[in-house]
Amino acid sequence: MRIISGTSKGKRITAPKKLPVRPTTDIAKEGLFNVLNNHYYFSEISILDLFSGTGNISYEFASRGTKEITSVDGNYGCAKFIEKISKELDFPINTIKSDVYTYLEKVKQSHDIIFADPPYAFEKENFEKIAELVFSNELLKEDGLLIIEHSKHTSLKDHPRFSYSKKYGGSVFSFFESLTSEEEL
Repeated sequence: MRIISGTSKGKRITAPKKLPVRPTTDIAKEGLFNVLNNHYYFSEISILDLFSGTGNISYEFASRGTKEITSVDGNYGCAKFIEKISKELDFPINTIKSDVYTYLEKVKQSHDIIFADPPYAFEKENFEKIAELVFSNELLKEDGLLIIEHSKHTSLKDHPRFSYSKKYGGSVFSFFESLTSEEEL
């Protein structure tokens, strides 16, 4: 995997083969950041990266100037790898080893973007549970985005906060939006 833009553009990162991960492809990641680049100043937002695996998405945000990044993964090896690379590249990534659902039930901090890349083999209910916990615990800031990466064989369009999706090869990013204060009235 490589960082595609920012201060560490072109930096290749090789994850240990033993990690149970499927990193987001460079093409999908580039497409995702092209969408986000039109909506955010990366230096002014906070990010929560769930099921962060190798840290691929967190590194991309950090390289683009995001200073408040939290990466959560339940695998000890993944969490240690993210800590190691973050230290090497001097990235401001707070790594937490935790079950994602447990973390979402307890955390109180809200973020501008929450990105989740759970295993593609998840049942639809497990994907939807991420969205339910994010919205019921008010973990998105006003005008925030929840982005869930999943297989093209899964559809999350039925969720009430679903906004749109973008497909890149076999990967799909589903975007969910928090309600603005005007919509809540």
